[in-house]
Formats: sequence, C-alpha cells, structure tokens
Amino acid sequence: MLQPLRSGPQPSPSERAAVRWIPTHTLPGPWQMAIDGQLLDQARADPGAGAVLRLYRWSRPTLSLGFHQKTLPSHWQELARSGAFDLVRRPSGGRAVLHGGDLSYALVWPAAPGPRKSVYGRSCGWLCRAFSDLGLPLHPGRSAPSRDRSSCFATSTSADLIHADGSKRIGSAQLWRGGCLLQHGSILIKPQAELWERIFGEEPPQLPVLPLGFDDLEALLLRSAARCLPLDCGGVSLVLRDLTPEEWTGVAVTAQGDISTCDG
Repeated sequence: MLQPLRSGPQPSPSERAAVRWIPTHTLPGPWQMAIDGQLLDQARADPGAGAVLRLYRWSRPTLSLGFHQKTLPSHWQELARSGAFDLVRRPSGGRAVLHGGDLSYALVWPAAPGPRKSVYGRSCGWLCRAFSDLGLPLHPGRSAPSRDRSSCFATSTSADLIHADGSKRIGSAQLWRGGCLLQHGSILIKPQAELWERIFGEEPPQLPVLPLGFDDLEALLLRSAARCLPLDCGGVSLVLRDLTPEEWTGVAVTAQGDISTCDG
C-alpha cells in the first residue's frame, strides 16, 4: 500500500529521488492547465527534483483544445457560450478532448531520454500494466496523425492506447521544453454520449465495460505507477506530496489570468 509522506515546501533527499505523486484534484480547466504548466516550469528550473505524476478530474464538462488546434468549428463557440461546456487550451499538442467522463493524467519528466517518439512507449507502461491487470490489454494505435479530424478520439496514433477491437481507451499528447517532457492523457471511462455527439457529430468510442469505477481505477493506476514509473523516470518510489501553499499561489495567478473561452 502506498504510504503518504508529510507535505512540505522543500522535498527531502529521498523525496527528490522519487516520482512525486500529487493527489487527485477536481478543478476547472484553467486551474488544471495552470498546475501542469507550473510543474513543467519547475522541472526545467530544477531537473534534479525528479518526475511528477498526477491524476485529476474536471469540475464541469470541458473541451480541451490542442495547442496547435487554432481553427474551431463555429458551433463549438456557440455551445460554450450556452454553458454546455467550458473551453480551455492545453499546452500540449493533439486534438480536442471532451472531459468529464474521463480520468486525466499529467506526467512531468525532466530530461526524458531517447527519441521523442520512443518516449511514449516508456511513459505509458504503467497504463498498459494497469489495464492488463484488468484483463483488458491495451496496445499503441497504428493510424497516422491527422488534422482533418477535430476529435482526439477519432484517430489512434502511436501516442494512443487501444483495445484489441480497435476502440481507443487513452489519448495522450506531449509538450517538450528544454529537454523536459509534459505528457497529458485522457482515460475514457464513461463518455458523455449526448454532448459528445453535439460537439463532434459522432458517437464516442464503444469501449469494453470496465469492472470498476473511478475511485477503484485511480487506486489501480497508482499501484501500477508505483511498480512501473520509477523504472522509467529514474526514481525509486512513488511519494505523495501535494502542492505547497507557494505552488497554489502561483497556480491561482495563472488560472485567474486565463481566458475561459478560446477564439477560433
């Protein structure tokens, strides 16, 4: 069982050698993106602090856009203005993701080794292990990236994880800065079918039913990360250390200065 350590403004030497696990926070989109951006900036400033992993949920339906996804269908803005969902832009790439029926993750990996494409395989090992333990193995997608599709889950590239029937369970995207990696991912659990169709004009992936809910899946993923991530990220354990008051202050400044809608 994972044993939490006392939070503090400065990690101990043993914590610095570990993969930092930030407990799950349910927040609006700008706050979630502000947290991930700050963690990446901290990793660039102090690579010796080690890798960081967090799982998180969204406080209301949110459509996150890939950083380079500049042209949006007109009805997305109309739906956002009607209050159907919030819009937020990710710092990572990829296409749009509807959040709310998913569990999201962020992995910050200072000085991630190897060619960038190969890093996906190493950084997703913990996810594959968890779903294999459920009897629902995943493997990378095989499609080529396409900007013709607006939805992340409309295609399955080598950055994504799919079931044997081809249905896409996890979509991931990366941002690299100064040799540091921020990897975002969305793990579909219970897609919001009606809203999904209003946004993308098609049904969500027809996925195998999971034998457990959000909380139990979180616990399984963390057990898997504790076994797998240290081998890939250079740590020796998974250590619970929440955001410090100073970190929350920085996140708040960024999030409150963000714009809740994105212009197409």
